[in-house]
Amino acid sequence: MTPSATAPDGPPGSGRPRVRMTGAQRRQQLLDVGRELFAQRGYEATSIEEIASRADVSKPVVYEHFGGKEGLYAVVVDREMQRLLDRFASALSIGGHPRELLERAALVLLDYIEDETDGFRVLVRDSPVAGTDGGFSSLISEVASKVEHILGDQFRERGYDPQLAELYSQALVGMVALVGQWWLDTRSPGKREVAAHLVNIAYNGLSHLETAPGLLGRP
Repeated sequence: MTPSATAPDGPPGSGRPRVRMTGAQRRQQLLDVGRELFAQRGYEATSIEEIASRADVSKPVVYEHFGGKEGLYAVVVDREMQRLLDRFASALSIGGHPRELLERAALVLLDYIEDETDGFRVLVRDSPVAGTDGGFSSLISEVASKVEHILGDQFRERGYDPQLAELYSQALVGMVALVGQWWLDTRSPGKREVAAHLVNIAYNGLSHLETAPGLLGRP
C-alpha cells in the first residue's frame, strides 16, 4: 500500500489532516509563514497561534523548530539581511567607475524592495528581539562598511582625508535606505527614475566636495 501523503495531526479542532513534510520542508514553511505575518502585522501583533494556524500545524511544532516566536523572528530577520547583503556584495564586487557603483547600489535596494517586499517590510520595522542585532540599522552599517573602502580609495585619489570615508559611507547608504523606505509604499516615480535622482544628488555632490568644509552659521 502506498503511504498516505497526509497525517491526521493538524491543529486540535481543525478537522483537517496535515500535509506530511520533512523536517527541512516544515521549517521552511514556518519561515515563509512567519515572514509574511511579521511583514503584515509586525512582531508584537503576530502570535504563535496565528503562525501555527496559517501553517496548519499545532503550536508545539513551531516550538520544536524555533523555540518560540522570538526564535522564528530572529531567523527570518537574519535570513533577509543575508539575502540583501549578498545582493550588495555581488553588485559592488564587480568594480567600475564610482558613479556606476552608486547606480548599482541604489538599484540593488530598489530591486530587493520590488522583488522581496515582505522581506523588506520585516527589516524596516523596529526589532524587538535582541538576537537580531538591531535589524535594519545593523544592515545599514554592514552595507556602509562595504562601501567605505570604495570611498576611501576615491578620497585618496582626490586628496581628501580617507579616514572620513566611514562618515560619508554611512551618510550615502542611510540616504538610499530612507528613500527606499519611502518608495516601499509610494512606488512612484519608477524604480530607475528614483535611482537616477539618488545618484544625481550623491555623485554630483561627491564630485564637488570641499577638502575642508565649514558651516556658515554661528559656531
